Amino acid sequence: MPGSVPPSAASSTTVEDAASPPVAASGPAHLLRVTLLMAGSCLPILGAVLIAPVLPKMQDHFESTPGAKALVPLALTVPALALALLAPFAGVIVDRLGRRRLLIVATLLYAVFGTAPLYLDSLGAIVVSRALVGVAEAAIMTCCTTLIGDYYSGAQRVKYLALQTMCASASATVFFVIGGAAGSAGWRMPFWVYAVSLVLAPLMATALPNPAARAGAAADEPPAGVEVNRRFPWRQLRGICGLTFFGAMVFYTVPVEMSYLLDDLGVKNSGVIGLATAVSSAATVGGAITFARLKRSPTPMLPAVLGLCAVGFGLMFLAGSAPLLVVGAVINCLGTGMLLPALLTSAMSRLAFEDRGRGTGLWTAAFFGGEFVCPLVLLAVESAVGTLASAVGVLGLATALVSAGLFMARRRGGAVARPLPEQTA
Repeated sequence: MPGSVPPSAASSTTVEDAASPPVAASGPAHLLRVTLLMAGSCLPILGAVLIAPVLPKMQDHFESTPGAKALVPLALTVPALALALLAPFAGVIVDRLGRRRLLIVATLLYAVFGTAPLYLDSLGAIVVSRALVGVAEAAIMTCCTTLIGDYYSGAQRVKYLALQTMCASASATVFFVIGGAAGSAGWRMPFWVYAVSLVLAPLMATALPNPAARAGAAADEPPAGVEVNRRFPWRQLRGICGLTFFGAMVFYTVPVEMSYLLDDLGVKNSGVIGLATAVSSAATVGGAITFARLKRSPTPMLPAVLGLCAVGFGLMFLAGSAPLLVVGAVINCLGTGMLLPALLTSAMSRLAFEDRGRGTGLWTAAFFGGEFVCPLVLLAVESAVGTLASAVGVLGLATALVSAGLFMARRRGGAVARPLPEQTA
């Protein structure tokens, strides 16, 4: 591979991160470490859903502000857009400055930017602060995912990446409830929740060790002073990031569109809609648990997982009643619960320690970029085919085609799914 990089130069970018031996995978310290990484991974989800219940109150408060009709919804979505755009840059910084240091700084800034609307009176300034929340989220999400890849390998890595999916899915429901409860006291109240990161940051500083490159990887490195030909694995990541962008649209369709689909079927009761959405979210968690328990290599699983998602979309398209729609959503979400950790684990397996931050940043950008465009794509397809259910059916067909394409590619490559080795950090 072209490009000569001295080992000393490569290691200088991760001086902090190469400072300590591999971490233990059991005991109280391990439990605290995993808890902090999962909590950090939930912070971007908090930013995406927490203020959704108070948007009408914000709209009323800024009613006289020009452009408020567009700016208030933007306050909810702009962090995800900023995260998608900036995650690759966060990944580069992760590899250069160190994962742990950047995570601590970003977690502190998350509290500063997240609580800013408590005292800002300008809607424009609030939107800017929300964009800055997205900047912090890009660093936090990239760092947490990269650290999981650093600390663990093999089946343990699969387990904790699946746990990350479970926590993110479950936290969305919890944060929505918290936002609604806090919002009853005023539209500014939910922004106090962002201060929780002030508790997490010092715990991260004391409980998260500096990661080290794995001994197996180090053994393959040439002696000091010998130059190696090494470059970032763009070719290997290009396909998985493209698939992740599409997978994010598959993942996000049910959470975003379920209430509209139920409404089209005549379900107007918000309690019933909330229950149906909660059941779907539970299926996502169940899918992540299933993926972790299978202990299989993730890449060969992708055709089957996408096929399951396509079946769910098909039932949702055909559903003439709410119960059948919920069954289709549950099947789809069971698939997406396996899809996300499968995509992430597959990407991680392509990355060396020195590239893991940048690679994780690119994967994160692909995923949140797909989430951001999902409603826009479905809206465009709906305008072409007539109904939202038909648009979901078109997405289901596309998902089935992607699944078939991956299956044929695996057959041509002769790849066979095999158990992951039981490695420990």
